[in-house]
Parts: sequence; structure tokens; C-alpha cells
Amino acid sequence: MKKVFVSGCYDMLHSGHVAFFEEAAGYGDLYVGIGSDKTIYELKARKTINTDEERLYMVKALRMVKDAWINKGSGVIDFLEELKTLRPDIFFVNSDGHSPEKEQLCKDLGIEYVVSKRIPHGNLPVRSTTALRQECRIPYRIDLAGGWLDQPFVSQHKGGAVLTIGIEPDYEFNDRSGMATSSRKKAIELWQTDIPEGDKQKLARTLFCYENPPGTHYVSGSQDALGIVLPGLNRLYYNGDYWPETIESVNDRALLQWVEERIWLIPLFPRAATYDVLAGRNITQASVQRLSEASGDCWGAILAKDAVAWGKATTESFETQIDMFPNMVSDKILRIIEKYKADVLGWKVSGAGGGGYLVFVNEQPITNAIQIRIRK
Repeated sequence: MKKVFVSGCYDMLHSGHVAFFEEAAGYGDLYVGIGSDKTIYELKARKTINTDEERLYMVKALRMVKDAWINKGSGVIDFLEELKTLRPDIFFVNSDGHSPEKEQLCKDLGIEYVVSKRIPHGNLPVRSTTALRQECRIPYRIDLAGGWLDQPFVSQHKGGAVLTIGIEPDYEFNDRSGMATSSRKKAIELWQTDIPEGDKQKLARTLFCYENPPGTHYVSGSQDALGIVLPGLNRLYYNGDYWPETIESVNDRALLQWVEERIWLIPLFPRAATYDVLAGRNITQASVQRLSEASGDCWGAILAKDAVAWGKATTESFETQIDMFPNMVSDKILRIIEKYKADVLGWKVSGAGGGGYLVFVNEQPITNAIQIRIRK
């Protein structure tokens, strides 16, 4: 029998986990590496419901699991030591657990890399731990273009728009991943389970003020709060202030579905705790003008349902951001982008970069990428 390895959290064990294990075990003897409580906290910024010892007990009790253990490492590749010891024939992952880093590691070690499509058992519903957690209804946020214009030290040079969409929490995006996770945690403190009824712009202002009380050293951009609270596609126009001068929202379901079908995410890795995106910044009036124009082009392309122009504008916005903030990317991220760029229409890195997720615009499916649902 071939040896098959999987690794994950497996908190609140559910039918989706079991179906995943059954699918993996179809390839051979199944070995399971489980993320420690410490590792999960570092990645997700939350405690697990069940301790690692409880999770280990439950996973080892499943009939299709040959053996299981708590991974000794940390971070996304917390299983490295165990992988080298086990030397499996196959490394099996879910689509939302896939990353170019894992794929390259398997290539280097001569291990076959297989990505599951998350198929439920029989007529059972698709399950995820995220969907079962009480706070799961609070959205995340993706900025599509114009990021940084919500900071006065940028938009004071030239006004411009940030384009955002609120993302349904079908996946539990890693902490420090550019998906407005810090603002989302504040939203959970305020509202526990979901965005309340009421004036959404007032609610977003409440969240922004709650996250940035008087005396805050670095003020989080208001696009995070607005991107989480406002449904649909939003154009937030900034002109030298922390709050947008105008807000334009689009909630046409046909357009939002068209956008959903053309956004593809590839997980990278969380930003390091010591990461400083502001180091070495070089902001000029010309670069801000360029960023503003790229954002405007992106908005027009999406409204016209022109995917080619959208992708081009997204890339232009991202490359302008890199010129202004070189620390947004590393050589490692650029090498990964290089592998995809010839086959996609446009690309960027989520949020302030430094890790998180690659966001691609493309008409055709991208292998092992995940897709999102926009809050409507």
C-alpha cells in the first residue's frame, strides 16, 4: 500500500473531515498530521474548540486512519519534520489547503501532490469548520484596486477610489492575510455573529472608530471596515481624509455573479509578525495619479463586464502599489506570480501584501485555486 499524508486542524470533527479522509484513504494507508493548539492560534488568531489532544484522539479513532500525531513544527508547513520522516508517496490536500509552497516542497522531496475537490459523502451537505463556528457570518474583505488610497498620506497627493467586495466566510482565511482579519475580529467583538440591521455606512463608521480609538499609532484604513460591512461591490473615493468623500455601491446580482466567476485565490502564507510594509516607501504625486487612474479603469471594466480590461487594470494598480511600497512583495512571492502570469488576465496580492493570498482575474479556471462568494 502507498503511504498517504494529510495535515490540518480538524477541529469540531464533522462529515466533511470524514469524507476528506475517506477520499485520501482511497489512495493508500492514511497518515494524519494535526496542527498544535499553538500553531492554530498563530495562523488563525483564535483558540481551537477542542485541544490538540482531543483532536488527536478523535482522528485516530477513525477506521480509515492508519496513524496520526501532533505536528511538531509551526506555521503553514508545521509538518516538515514528520513529512521527511514518513516519506509518503502522496501528499493529499483540500483546495483551500493548497499552496504553491506545499506543492514545491513535494516536488523537491519526490512526493506526489494531489488536491481534493471537497466532495461530500453521498447526499450529505458540504461542511466546513468555519461554517459551524458561531461567528462565521461576519464577512472578510478583498480590495480589488486602489489599495492605500484610504490613507491620507497617500490620497493627499491625489484623490482616488478603493474598490472593495465583502466576502462570505466559506473559508477561514489566515490571520494577517490581507483579508481585513483584524477589522473582522473587532466586528466580532462588537456584533458577535453577523452584521446587524441598520444603516450600513453608520455601522461601518462605528467599526472604524472602535478599531481606531483616540491615540491609535497606526490607523487602519477605513476600506477594511467598509469592505466588511457594505454588501456588493463598492467604490470608496478618498481625497486626503480617513473617511471616503463618496461611496458608490453596486448590488446587481448578475454583475456580482460575473465578478465571482472570475476571481481566483491561491493561498500563500501569513505575513510575518515583524513585517513592515511602510519601510522604504516612495510616494509621489505621479505614482498616486497612476494608482487612481488604474482604480478608475478597473471600476469601468467591471461595470462593462470586460474581463481583459479588468485584469489589466488590476495588474496596473498592483504594480503601482509595489513601486510606492516595495515591501509589499518578496522575491518568493514574485517567483510564484511568475508561474501564473502568462495564463491569467490580471493579478495582485491581498491587502498590503507580504503574504496572504494571490488574487487572480481570469475567465478560465485556475488549477487548485479557490473561489469566493460576495456578500449580497
